[in-house]
Amino acid sequence: MDIPVYLFTGFLDAGKTKFIDETLKDKRFESKDPTLLVLCEEGEEEYDTCAYSGGKVIVKTVEDEEDLTPELFDGFIKETKATRVIIEYNGMWQLSSLYSAMPRDFIIYQEFMLMDANTAVTYNANMRSLVVDKLNGAELVIFNRFSDSIDRMALHKIVRGISRRADIAYEYKDGSVAYDDIEDPLPFDINADVIEIEDRDYAIWYRDMTEELPKYDGKTVKFKGIVAKNEDMPKGSFVVGRHVMTCCADDITYSGIVCDWSGSETLMQRDWIIITAKIELKRHKMYGKKGPVLTVKEVIKTSPPKEELATFY
Repeated sequence: MDIPVYLFTGFLDAGKTKFIDETLKDKRFESKDPTLLVLCEEGEEEYDTCAYSGGKVIVKTVEDEEDLTPELFDGFIKETKATRVIIEYNGMWQLSSLYSAMPRDFIIYQEFMLMDANTAVTYNANMRSLVVDKLNGAELVIFNRFSDSIDRMALHKIVRGISRRADIAYEYKDGSVAYDDIEDPLPFDINADVIEIEDRDYAIWYRDMTEELPKYDGKTVKFKGIVAKNEDMPKGSFVVGRHVMTCCADDITYSGIVCDWSGSETLMQRDWIIITAKIELKRHKMYGKKGPVLTVKEVIKTSPPKEELATFY
C-alpha cells in the first residue's frame, strides 16, 4: 500500500513548524489513522501532539543527513503503524539524500517550500544552490511574514528562475494570503511560423519546452547549439543543445534534444550549428520512450555564441 508523504522544505525560521501545525489542526486534513511526523531539524517552536484531533501524531527525529535510509523509514512505519508521513526537512540538507532514502511505497503527494520574505533574497544570493535544490520539486512556494514594503517581483524571480509550474503565495503577518498573479511572458513568440530562440534565451526555452511538451508538438524552432555524437547513436541521429547552468558551476548540465537528419555524418562532435527543425513528440531509441525529436529542415555550421554557457539570468 502506498504511503502518502507531505514534504515541507525551507531554511531555519522559515515558518515550517507553524505551517505544519496549522495543517494538522485543519479539519480537512484530519485522519483517523496514525500520522508519522519526521523532524530533520530543531526549530524554536515545538509541536503539541495532544492538540490534534483525529488519529495520533507520532514525532520522530533525524539528527544527521547520513542517517536517512530506507531502513530508518521502514522502522518508523513498523513502530508507529502510520498510514501517512509528514516530513519537516532540513534546509541545509540536499533533497537527493531524502529521495534516495525513501522506501518504494513512499509517494510524495505534495511538496511545499517556505521562505521568510524578509530574508529570501539574502538566502538566494548566498546559498543559491540550496535554494534551487528546494525549488526544483516544490508545488507551492510560500513567502511568509510578507509586507507590502517588500519587493514582490524580487521574490517572484527567485522562483521563476527555476520553476514555472510552482504556485507562489505571499502570507502577511496577520495570516492573510495573496497569490502571485505576475505574468511571465516568454521571451520568444511561440505562435510564430518559426520560433526563433536567441542565445540568451536557450535555458528558458529548453525548460519550458520539456515541462510543456504538448504545446510544442508540431512547432518549428530555430536556435544555435553544440552537437553531441557517439558511436552508439542510430544512423542519421545526433543531439544538439547547450550547457545550462541553473545556479552554480557544480550543476552545469548538457541539455540537448535528439535530432533526425540524413546529413548527420557531416557533423562532428562539438560543432556549433544553427538548426531549424520541426519538434515532434514521439518515441526514439535515444530516449527509450516518447520525447521531443527534431526533424531537421536546415543546418548551418557557425561559431560559438559570445556566452557559451546558457543561464536563466
